Amino acid sequence: MYAYSDMNTSLVTRRRFGVGGMGLLFPLLGSADEIRPYKLPKATITPLADHQAVFEAGGREFSRWHFPSDYPRPFFYPFCGPSEISLTRMGHPGAPNHDHHQSIWFAHHDVNKVSFWANSGAGRIKQKDWLCYEDGQDKAVMAVLLGWYDSASGKELMEQQLIAIFRPMAAGEQTLELQSTFRAVGDRVELGKTNFGLLAVRVAKSISAAFGGGKLTDSEGRIGEPDIFGKQAKWMDYSGPIKEDAVEGVTFFDHPDNPRYPSYWHVRSDGWMGASFCLAEGFSIAPEVPLRLRYLLHAHAGEVDSSKASSLQADFAKWRLYDVIKGKKPHHQFELVEQ
Repeated sequence: MYAYSDMNTSLVTRRRFGVGGMGLLFPLLGSADEIRPYKLPKATITPLADHQAVFEAGGREFSRWHFPSDYPRPFFYPFCGPSEISLTRMGHPGAPNHDHHQSIWFAHHDVNKVSFWANSGAGRIKQKDWLCYEDGQDKAVMAVLLGWYDSASGKELMEQQLIAIFRPMAAGEQTLELQSTFRAVGDRVELGKTNFGLLAVRVAKSISAAFGGGKLTDSEGRIGEPDIFGKQAKWMDYSGPIKEDAVEGVTFFDHPDNPRYPSYWHVRSDGWMGASFCLAEGFSIAPEVPLRLRYLLHAHAGEVDSSKASSLQADFAKWRLYDVIKGKKPHHQFELVEQ
């Protein structure tokens, strides 16, 4: 999809040593240039070994993106609140056939009749490339390109451009905004009617209602799985004890610009919640008309405060979209721009 060739040589190298000299092997040796003033960013995204990238602020890790080749799909883990303990977990606390519940993950049960939900399905989501890692004073932004493949045929069905915006907040809270653009590769993509997909969150064991002391609450004031399951809401929250003296939670926001807003929700007392985009009916993605979805996750202290959640929902509605463009700045293959 993208092609790039960087034939530039740095200004310092050209000026000090000449393009063809031996100095190219040691471009800083003997340089008279002084170290320039540089304002260190407060929020960072840093790639690590073993197919990971970590979101940090103030010397602490808030979240991490995993895209290993031996997993059926990428995921975010951990997702930490003020306690610096992950509010999400890998897998179900009591059902090994739910190991596809990978903390925070994208998936869908029926993409052109191929299941990308359970690990036993033929669907595989792989990171094709990273596009941008951008640090900043109030946020860090990552853009990656994912492919949705039918492993039985080897065919790529859908491409997902994912832009993740990490915003550290006061008192150790954070938000993670996930902007996704889904494009059909070749033929039209049919997302089948299903409860399962497109974005889901598996909370920590102690936060779940069945295995811990947690509580599900939605924007309409409903509480618990029986009253919430299959209903529409602007946001969903799972809060509960995360350590002996602390209650924390995750609020999951739908964006007003998303098709089918407010989202239907698939929730369970055993500790997970998902924005169920195709719960009521399927959705067709034409090659020339991509599907764009935006969601926000807020790691917060205490039980959910409905007034604060509504305020954050209003802020989320005003935040601008990002897009990835061909790089214009030196040494940038791609750049992030706000629309």
